[in-house]
Amino acid sequence: MRFNALGCLRMVAALLASAVLVTPALAGLGGSANSVTADIAVLHGQLLSTPFVQYDRHQITTSNAVVNEYVTRGGQVFAVTWQGRIPPNLQQLLGNYFSRIQAAAAAQGPRPGRHSHFSVVQSDLVFVNTGHMGAFRGIAYLPALVPEGVSVGNLQ
Repeated sequence: MRFNALGCLRMVAALLASAVLVTPALAGLGGSANSVTADIAVLHGQLLSTPFVQYDRHQITTSNAVVNEYVTRGGQVFAVTWQGRIPPNLQQLLGNYFSRIQAAAAAQGPRPGRHSHFSVVQSDLVFVNTGHMGAFRGIAYLPALVPEGVSVGNLQ
């Protein structure tokens, strides 16, 4: 299946606008660990929490995706990853950073082709989303909050 420029633009618009019709973000990326509870409710998922030495991973599994939220020992969400058939509610997961990602997507315009790769790399925010219809994967993190010694490349 081939995507033309208009089709790709529609896919990106749907991905970023999908959360507009849902409950507004409460905290998300950069917020407190309490935002994980709100994310579970909005995503209608099941939670599995795993403690690591430098952070906790809260994995939310839904019928369409798996979302991992990484929380520092200080209680802040420093990274979010996702993979699944459809992208999760990014407005909920990215919180206050969602509007920056949305603006960057609008500025980049359509990206034709079968596979989509969209990234925003700024000094205080990194967002990468890749995939195609039926298979999406991504990560968003705040470099300043990543615990010392943690490699974001190991976060899945």
